[in-house]
Amino acid sequence: MRRLSLSGLAAGLFLSSAPLWSQANPCDLNNDGVVNSADVQLAVNMTIGMSSCTANLAGSNVCDAIVVQRVVNASMGQACLASTGIHVVSLTWTASTSSGITGYQVSRGAASTGPFTLLASVGGTTTSYMDTTVISGQTYYYVVAAVAGSSVSANSTPTSGTLIPTP
Repeated sequence: MRRLSLSGLAAGLFLSSAPLWSQANPCDLNNDGVVNSADVQLAVNMTIGMSSCTANLAGSNVCDAIVVQRVVNASMGQACLASTGIHVVSLTWTASTSSGITGYQVSRGAASTGPFTLLASVGGTTTSYMDTTVISGQTYYYVVAAVAGSSVSANSTPTSGTLIPTP
């Protein structure tokens, strides 16, 4: 895991590529508690239309080669990646020490100088965000701003990461 520190928000922002997990293993398509060849066969059957598409690994009602590959990888002991993209960037930061913080704004840009586009507003004490819209080989720059009611702080110092293609 690659971690890059950011100043700002009285904390650090850490960037890494990580799989997105839900409570149950989404690659366990037949819900028998294990990901194995039966799940791979079910993924293939869903992709070619022999079974209803119930997999939710690459979006709702998406059954394609990406879904099959994710299930194959999980059956061989790798993490089950369930997202709308092939890669996921996990952003975490330490909460601001300022009083009255009601959430954070997470933005992304293609250059360290911006412009930055708002990806999400996370509320309450949430100090993480999963970017599922990233593409392998691209460099992304992320900033976070603290929100207190209708006031928004200046952006944190940008941090970057380049996603390395994976098999």
